[in-house]
Amino acid sequence: MTSLAEFIREKREKTGLTISALAKKCNLAEDLLEAIESSQELFLPVTVRQNLAKGLKCSPKEIKLYEKTFEPDSISKESENWIKEQILNGETEINCPKCGKPLVVKIEEMYDLEDNLCREPKAHCSKCTFQIK
Repeated sequence: MTSLAEFIREKREKTGLTISALAKKCNLAEDLLEAIESSQELFLPVTVRQNLAKGLKCSPKEIKLYEKTFEPDSISKESENWIKEQILNGETEINCPKCGKPLVVKIEEMYDLEDNLCREPKAHCSKCTFQIK
């Protein structure tokens, strides 16, 4: 089965666009498109999927077919908090509690309504559907 990364790359190449050109056309960050095409992003927010579909001249439903299906994971709150703490402490080599494969980790930085910097750890498995939002 074709992966999301392969599907997006093939559609982009068929339209004759570079990653940079597609990013401009879709009004998306170039590094986001690079992450999608390198299988670092497996689930897309609705707005990203819609913008990408317009740029690739396909339907959002078509893109959704290639995303990994999400099934809620049942790990303990302590395990989830431990993983989040490790990410915030700069650890990048963490294994999935479900399948043992490497987790893809990142820290999203955003500002709250009072303009305070908030750091939110995120992770998803490189092989299974495990994720921490």
